[in-house]
Amino acid sequence: MATKAGKKQRRIPGWVELVLLLGFALLLSIVIKTFFVQMFFVPSESMEPLFVTDDRILVQKVSYWNGDVRRGDVIVFEDPGGWLRDGPELGPVQKALSGIGLYPTGGHLVKRVVGVGGDRVVCCDRQGRITVNGVALDETSYLRKGISPSAREFDVTVPENRLWMMGDNRGNSEDSRFHQRLPGKGTVPVDRVVGKVWAIVWPVGRFQQIDRPETFEQKALDAG
Repeated sequence: MATKAGKKQRRIPGWVELVLLLGFALLLSIVIKTFFVQMFFVPSESMEPLFVTDDRILVQKVSYWNGDVRRGDVIVFEDPGGWLRDGPELGPVQKALSGIGLYPTGGHLVKRVVGVGGDRVVCCDRQGRITVNGVALDETSYLRKGISPSAREFDVTVPENRLWMMGDNRGNSEDSRFHQRLPGKGTVPVDRVVGKVWAIVWPVGRFQQIDRPETFEQKALDAG
């Protein structure tokens, strides 16, 4: 027979609920970061004028689930080895902040894809333009004004499953051109790609969605 007050329901202590909620939030954050989106900190001027130092960029990973990295994409990738100098080891707080894009990790780079596997990328033609498979790129829409497409000449055939990467601020970007003596001859393995930059999300006044420049839509690029 039930008592007058009835059976009291057991209640989880408040501190246990808090721990469970924090654990769930952390798990959700890890899942989102691993499979969907991740925020990164821009530490240098190598992608000006598109990105400036201290921009926070949002990288989405869904695009490459069922598709390949495309020419013209701006991507974040892990250092393939030898591109970056080793910095000081991060403490626990710094590591936590780096995980959500509020502290520069020093282990990633952001550049533009100029050539994909099988492409022949050359600098430069008689007009000073970079060519991909013999097709000249019109880079005026994204290169920093007053900067030539490249002061350093090169003629590279990109191996399969690798990428030729260049910064938009060509006079201040140690990209594929500067690492041709390393294994891979300056190219980056596709499996090092974290994802494609979707937008600048901070500061708020600089919000901008990132699109592929029209010059990379030329059908002749695939005919090489």
